[in-house]
Amino acid sequence: MPFFRAFRVFRGQSDFKLNKVRIIGGTHRSRLIEFPDAEGLRPTPDRVRETLFNWLGQTLYGKRCLDLFAGSGALGFEAASRGAEQVVMVENNRAVFRSLQGNIAKLGLANVALRCEDGLKFARQENGLFDVVFLDPPFKSDCLPQLLPVLGELLAPKGVAYVESGTAFEPDATWKVLKRARAGAVNYQLLERI
Repeated sequence: MPFFRAFRVFRGQSDFKLNKVRIIGGTHRSRLIEFPDAEGLRPTPDRVRETLFNWLGQTLYGKRCLDLFAGSGALGFEAASRGAEQVVMVENNRAVFRSLQGNIAKLGLANVALRCEDGLKFARQENGLFDVVFLDPPFKSDCLPQLLPVLGELLAPKGVAYVESGTAFEPDATWKVLKRARAGAVNYQLLERI
């Protein structure tokens, strides 16, 4: 059964529509990612992703990445397409998680691992190190101040954290802002642990 049809059957809706976003760079450039409607889920816009990956240097060869609130998977799939050695995506919404599973299979990305878990809980329990951590929680969430202290333990030496929020967010003094920008309602920045 095709993924789209299976997802419609699961949701029990005949008029259900999947949203789509495209990968903008790397080996899977122009491929579409499908994702369902879910509260708080809004993919990082193309122009923001383009700026972010310019900041990161376009390719992520040999890097280990964590997409802590995966949602549509736009950031994680973009990293995987750009040569990341491994991308770990964490998503706690089961319908969105299943959509991510379908996209991983459709795209044939062996470098992507997926966990169905709360992002903050995962961050507190994970003992691996990551070169890039993507933090794009729902804009109504207040978890960023709780997450940043935990992230210091997850970042590899010279690792960076990308933070996206609906309002301007000021990290505490243990973080250095490397880059910062705004596009419409999206505030985003690249941080490094001091």
